[in-house]
Amino acid sequence: MGFGIQWELMPTLYIVGTPIGNLEDITLRALRILKEVEVVLCEDTRVTKRLLARYEISTPVMAYHAHSTSAQHKKILDLLAGGKSLALVTDAGTPGISDPGSKLVELVYQEFDGAVPIVGVPGPSALTTALSVSGLPSSEFLFLGFLPHKKGRDKYVTTALASPCTVVLYESPHRIEKLLTALIDRAPERTIVVARELTKIHEEVKRGTPGELLALLVSEPEKRRGEFVVMITPQ
Repeated sequence: MGFGIQWELMPTLYIVGTPIGNLEDITLRALRILKEVEVVLCEDTRVTKRLLARYEISTPVMAYHAHSTSAQHKKILDLLAGGKSLALVTDAGTPGISDPGSKLVELVYQEFDGAVPIVGVPGPSALTTALSVSGLPSSEFLFLGFLPHKKGRDKYVTTALASPCTVVLYESPHRIEKLLTALIDRAPERTIVVARELTKIHEEVKRGTPGELLALLVSEPEKRRGEFVVMITPQ
């Protein structure tokens, strides 16, 4: 990458999983790491500060997200080059899973060529949480993340319906009805599992055909709130 970094000490970049809803879902190891590092890199500083405050952690935070600039990347690399250990978190779940965390990890690999250890600190993930309660085959699965808003969306739906294994994807409350409508048109009898608000007060997991699930959302609009994990049975 060539940011002109001069490496001095042995730092570490920790990739730390944080709760997807219930703040009790954080590991003892994650809490220790968040206390010990010099800076916590986070998607939204307000969200992460609430988590840190809950556990009386005073570590400084720095924003890192999809719109971070080259200057911000260099600042992070400079910290690592100066021997500072950092923790990367996302607003909810495990960094790098449908968020820009993987970009930073790639930059660190490129810049330091393995001299800076990158250590995963396992934690919550909406993907695995939803699969565990779905009752669908999960020894193999295809994860598609968030579907595109417009361009290429139909192609992803075609891929999902043709998969020989369970498909998992994320969807927003603004587009969940659009997705279910597309599934009604193309696979009306397929079993779908929809999980929303996982680990939160209004957590809910529903199974049924696309038509049954869409009818539920239409009749109870409050069930359209929150982020959704959608799982589709194999072909």
